[in-house]
Amino acid sequence: MSHIELILGGARSGKSSLAEQRALAWHAENGGKLVYIATAQAGDGEMRERISMHQQQRDSRWQLAEAPLRLDLALQQYNQPDCTVLVDCLTLWLTNWLCQQGLEAWRDQRERVLATIEAFSGRLLLVSNEVGHGIVPMGELSRHFVDESGWLHQAIAKQAHRVDFVMAGLPLTLKAADPQGQQL
Repeated sequence: MSHIELILGGARSGKSSLAEQRALAWHAENGGKLVYIATAQAGDGEMRERISMHQQQRDSRWQLAEAPLRLDLALQQYNQPDCTVLVDCLTLWLTNWLCQQGLEAWRDQRERVLATIEAFSGRLLLVSNEVGHGIVPMGELSRHFVDESGWLHQAIAKQAHRVDFVMAGLPLTLKAADPQGQQL
């Protein structure tokens, strides 16, 4: 049965840990494949350390897929009712697109991913940084990033069965729906 969750939060808020706990619980209860789709790219030593830390925290139950750009294709590959898929993180994926491919290419990819999420038949947990709580950035690229991440989050939240905001390791449920999609 399809189930989509969006988990938002700031840096080091506990959002990834929450997503991993939920994915593992679902997997323990239902079996099937357990997939971690990573969007990060190791562009420098500090990022390599972050990626390594995340990898060490996951055990052998996880299958790793890397999708720094073509998240639509990675999601399509694991679009199976018996799959639990965790994507971490959408804002890194957005950054990759804006910096490497540009705004128009990003918008096309965003629509492909939104369509893929809508058609997803397994359990999907999407992790993203909420960056819209601060001031409007001065630089054009930074403004595009904040705008596009906000619009992406809104579009996914409409599709999601559950949306949580995590702060200090504590989730605040913003949206919850039963398996038939009715708001609780």
